[in-house]
Amino acid sequence: MALQCGIVGLPNVGKSTTFNALTRGKALAANYPFATKDPNVGVITVPDKRLDKLSELVEPQRIVPTTVDILDIAGLIKGASQGEGLGNQFLANIREVDAIVHVIRCFDDDNVVHVDGSIDPVRDKEIIDIELGLKDLETIDKRIDKTARSAKAGNKEDLRDLEILQQIKAHLEKGKPSRDLIADFSDDGKRLMRELSLLTGKPVLYLCNVDEASLKNGNAHTARFMESVAGENAKVILLSADIEAQIADLESPEERAEFLAMMDLEEAGANKLIRACYELLNLITYFTAGVKEVRAWTVRRGAKAPEAAGVIHSDFEKGFIRAEVIKYNDFISFGSEAKVKEAGKMSVEGKEYVVGDGDVMHFRFNV
Repeated sequence: MALQCGIVGLPNVGKSTTFNALTRGKALAANYPFATKDPNVGVITVPDKRLDKLSELVEPQRIVPTTVDILDIAGLIKGASQGEGLGNQFLANIREVDAIVHVIRCFDDDNVVHVDGSIDPVRDKEIIDIELGLKDLETIDKRIDKTARSAKAGNKEDLRDLEILQQIKAHLEKGKPSRDLIADFSDDGKRLMRELSLLTGKPVLYLCNVDEASLKNGNAHTARFMESVAGENAKVILLSADIEAQIADLESPEERAEFLAMMDLEEAGANKLIRACYELLNLITYFTAGVKEVRAWTVRRGAKAPEAAGVIHSDFEKGFIRAEVIKYNDFISFGSEAKVKEAGKMSVEGKEYVVGDGDVMHFRFNV
């Protein structure tokens, strides 16, 4: 499943350092704007203790976690919607992703220059929001012109679409993101939003990049920023890109565990961020578990059994007969598939079964 999160923000806020920590990649992290000109793409493993626990019980030949694609998109600046900096290229990169991780600088460091000369996370966020909103207005205006011409013939669908487009435009002109409208839209509105692929329509996660001292409780910058986004339906995570970079440089799990203990941290912030990206994309995990392989599979939340089967192979979906389902907690409680069956805890589900997060599944199919 090639769903992608894109890391965005102003130059020098810690985007590439965060990307490197997530992917242990080699993106150029430099103390000047436009250090990254093309989106760096990384495939990151989604940490899941359930996969580890199932593997302990099954003892398979191999273990395969699920993954998410993440893109490091070069820094936007004021005027990007008009092509300033490398704006058009960057905005096109953002349009291709499914969700946005917006990195906000919430640390003071005279050695790291800020493109606008001072630290102000609320202003920085507004700069990005304005540029994305202006580009969306450009997209909407083009679609309104096209729809208005065809609506003159009296086509009811075009007239309905025109009304929805005007509603989206009015919302954007107030400086608000189009994602606010999705929940209350009709099917037609949701269809239009999909077709338009608006930049402000994508789900967003705010990542406050802080110094070590502010990692647990934040600071004045994070407090002010969180207050400014309190009305948004968005999650905020605190992370220190510098600390994550240090963790990523450690070779062994033992060294990382020792470092985390020294920093009084339960786990790397990268793990929290990866899971948050996964949730942001509205994904869940189901498992297959056998002696050859215990594997985590990605499927969209709300998917039915045949769609989940199709993630493994298209033939599984085409020839779907049924799914044998064991709830994760039952598998762990009874300790094996055989014991779950003996206890009558395995269910047999048909095409309308909605896959649950953590389900252990086996599919029957015929092609």
